[in-house]
Amino acid sequence: MKRAVEQYGVTFIPLAGDISCLDGHERILQEVLNYCGRVDVLVNNAGVAPAQRMDLLECRPESYDRLLNINLRGPYFFTQKVALQMIQQPRDKAGYAPKIIFITSISSRVASINRAEYCVSKAGLSMTAQCFAVALAPYGIHVYDLQPGIIATDMSSAAREKYDRLIEEGLLLTPRWGTPEDVGKAVAGIVSGYLDYSTGAVIEIGGGYGVARL
Repeated sequence: MKRAVEQYGVTFIPLAGDISCLDGHERILQEVLNYCGRVDVLVNNAGVAPAQRMDLLECRPESYDRLLNINLRGPYFFTQKVALQMIQQPRDKAGYAPKIIFITSISSRVASINRAEYCVSKAGLSMTAQCFAVALAPYGIHVYDLQPGIIATDMSSAAREKYDRLIEEGLLLTPRWGTPEDVGKAVAGIVSGYLDYSTGAVIEIGGGYGVARL
């Protein structure tokens, strides 16, 4: 990834950390500030699926806790820390509005009973995005909720046959798997300022999954 990013003539600085460990958040933020001096964009993309898909009635507390800590609790408090930094730092001389983007999921609003803890974590993250959008609007900080659908990643590979079949049967208006690039393009558009009048927006990246049809 570092090589892919730097081919565009920009600097890529990887910083290791565990988003679920709140004690490490300050270190990560300070390392960013040491390199960059300020934070203008935060993309909350950390997320995991259940180690084992289990029925809602069999879900174990350890699986629930793991997903809620990584997918929701960690991003919630890391965003809080970054938002406070954005508020106190001088505004960009070019007038750039800081951006906070949450990568949630269509699972924020679509129930999957064999991975209910994942759906709960993403639903909570979507509401987190809405709350931060309201709280940060007075400071000129824009917040967005991007909801990917069926995206071809390691996380979705366990259900490949299921999703292949559903897509073949007409689940999506755009009949293909989504890609990480599809999500990246949406992030790039927001970061570039193309949606500066849309703070709080919920944007599905799902090939038309959410369009109601008769």
